[in-house]
Amino acid sequence: MSYAQYIREIGRGAEGSRDLSADDAHRLYAAMLDGGVPDLELGAIILGLRVKGESLDEMLGFLAATEERTDALQRPHGRVRPVVLPTYNGARKEANLTPLLALMLQRFGVPVLAHGLLEGYGRITSGHVFRELGVMPSASVTQAQATLEEKGLAFVPLSAMSPGIHNLLGLRARLGVRNSAHSLVKLLDPFRGEGVLVAAATHPDFIDLMRDMLLTLDRPGLLLRGTEGEPFANPKRRPRLEYVHDARADILFEAEHDSLRALPNLPEATDAVSTAAWIRRVLDHQLPLPKPIANQLACCLFASGYAEDLNQAKAIVAVEAGTLSAAAG
Repeated sequence: MSYAQYIREIGRGAEGSRDLSADDAHRLYAAMLDGGVPDLELGAIILGLRVKGESLDEMLGFLAATEERTDALQRPHGRVRPVVLPTYNGARKEANLTPLLALMLQRFGVPVLAHGLLEGYGRITSGHVFRELGVMPSASVTQAQATLEEKGLAFVPLSAMSPGIHNLLGLRARLGVRNSAHSLVKLLDPFRGEGVLVAAATHPDFIDLMRDMLLTLDRPGLLLRGTEGEPFANPKRRPRLEYVHDARADILFEAEHDSLRALPNLPEATDAVSTAAWIRRVLDHQLPLPKPIANQLACCLFASGYAEDLNQAKAIVAVEAGTLSAAAG
C-alpha cells in the first residue's frame, strides 16, 4: 500500500491540502491502527492532518476503522440505555469529578461504562479516582461486560478495549502534538449506538463536528464543553448541555454566563485521595451536589430513558440531592 498519495492530499498545508473521502480515510486509518504504516509516513500523515484539520467524512472513516478494531459490549438487560463516559484528559487544575457523575448514575440503576487511560501523564485520571473509590479497572471487555451486569458500573482501559488506537494516542509523547486519535476516543461507544455517549470537548469547532457525526450516525449523545476536557459539567459554571437524538439536537440547558453568587463547596486538592473523599461525602449527603452536575445528571436520566421527560428527571435529581433547587435551571 502506497501512502504517498494520501500524504499528497493532506500534506500541502492548511490552504493547499484536500480532504480524503470517507472510504480513503477508512483504509488509511485501518492501516495506521494495524501498525502497518512505516514511522516516516505515519509521522507525515499525523502532522498533515494536524495542520489541515479533519473533515466530517474523514472522521467518519476513521471512526469506522476504529470501531472494527474495538471490542463491542452488549447493552445490559432492561429498558434503560447505558451511559458511556469517555474519560481521557484527566485533571490538572480542577478536581476530576467524572467518577461522581458515574456513581450518581449507578445509584439510579443506570448502567455506566467509563473508558479511558490508566496513564496520567502528570494528570489525575478517572482511573486513579475510581481506584480510590473501590472501582477497579477491568482487565478485558469480557470482564467489563460481567462487571456491568453485576454492579452497573465498569471502567475499562483503552488498552484492553482497542489496543490499536491506544498505540496511536501514545505517539503524542514522541511527536509532541495531539493527533486524530485524541478526538476519536471521545466518540467511541462500544454499544454501537445502543448507549448514550457523553461527548465532551474543549473547542467549539470540535463540538460542532461531534454533533454532525452523531447526527450522521443517528446515535444518541449528550454534548458539552468538558471541564479540562473531562465529560462532567463544570461545577463552577454550567456549560451548554445538548442532547442529540432522532436526527435532531435539543438544548436541554443553556450555558451559564452570569457571575457566581457563591462558589460551590469543592475538593481543596486535586489528588485522587482528596477527590475520592469529597465524592464520598457528596454521595453520603454530607455535601451538596453541585448544581451544574445535578443538571447534567438530569440530562443523563432523561436521555437514558430512566425519566420520561426532562422535568421528571429534574424532580428526581432534586429529591436525591436533597434540595428542590439543585436541578432547577
